[in-house]
Amino acid sequence: MTDEKLLQGPIHAVHVELGATFAPFGGWEMPVSYAGTVGEHTAVRTTVGLFDVSHLGKATVKGAGAAEFVNSALTNDLNRIRPGKAQYTLCCTPEGGVIDDLIAYYVSDDEIFLVPNAANTATVVAELQKVAPEGVTVTDEHRGYAVFAVQGPRSAEVLAKLGLPTDMEYMAYADAEWDGRPIRVCRTGYTGEHGYELLPRWEDAEAVFRALVNEVQAAGGQAAGLGARDTLRTEMGYPLHGHELSLEISPLQARTGWAVGWKKPQFWGKSALEAEKAAGPRRILLGLKAIDKGVLRQGQTVMRGDAQVGETTSGTFSPSLKVGIALALLDTAAGIEPGDEVEVDVRGRRLRCEVVRPPFVETRTA
Repeated sequence: MTDEKLLQGPIHAVHVELGATFAPFGGWEMPVSYAGTVGEHTAVRTTVGLFDVSHLGKATVKGAGAAEFVNSALTNDLNRIRPGKAQYTLCCTPEGGVIDDLIAYYVSDDEIFLVPNAANTATVVAELQKVAPEGVTVTDEHRGYAVFAVQGPRSAEVLAKLGLPTDMEYMAYADAEWDGRPIRVCRTGYTGEHGYELLPRWEDAEAVFRALVNEVQAAGGQAAGLGARDTLRTEMGYPLHGHELSLEISPLQARTGWAVGWKKPQFWGKSALEAEKAAGPRRILLGLKAIDKGVLRQGQTVMRGDAQVGETTSGTFSPSLKVGIALALLDTAAGIEPGDEVEVDVRGRRLRCEVVRPPFVETRTA
């Protein structure tokens, strides 16, 4: 996709003003960093960081029995939550591959709000529209809302300064207002830190973001880009669609089987996933922590002795640990366990790594 065809979010001009560097991601022109990825990563882990992730999709499923319909399609069990809560879930193919992973906001029995990944929004919406029962509408609202993530130990302080709600349990949300502008505030995030995701209207995005920048900077934090978002989520072992989840990588292989309502009577891909669960997945996602110096990246071969035993799905330098880390799909037949040592082929050089079970650093979402 050429730069001319890349989509831009509602506050692109603000990112330019803040000195962001940009790169394409999911069809959108995204800020990669402002003052540097390591500094932005560190701000999130120690104070607070602010991300613009308005490229994420948004869709509304509305009508009598909307929740029941969504529950029959997506993997997780909406009956586990209630209105005012959100849930991580997956949209799968009949073969058990993952079309997308997304967040479902339970508004009411007759309304579910979905946040898919940017590049997969149209597909998720189309698949739901194909089979929506009479009276249930599925509406793509990609440009209806912005999404801002305020993440880090001082995130609650930032929101409180704007009069926004902070006292809610993890994965709960509240509909609030700032300066007369409606904002949905949810205790979610993609960093492993205590944090919130805010969904203002698209047309209110600039005013809300500028107010957040001011309070984040006053709290000693900074705006953060896609680079820090990736290092933070990799340290947590959180999957990224197209890397740890895909049409070829099932929830069981990616260790997201906890987001499958196995006792539900129906969801897309149920039979295939049940068969895979019974047989055992042929590969499983684990973490690799470099022992030798070197850069781990996606698509590198994992070896044990002379045998190829897997491939990396994501790789980066961990600013928290100061070593290379990666996520990798490893063949279960190889019997590799956390604590074992493997080697990764980095441009023809064998890089020794310890196998670990993510997260690589402590999770502090509570």
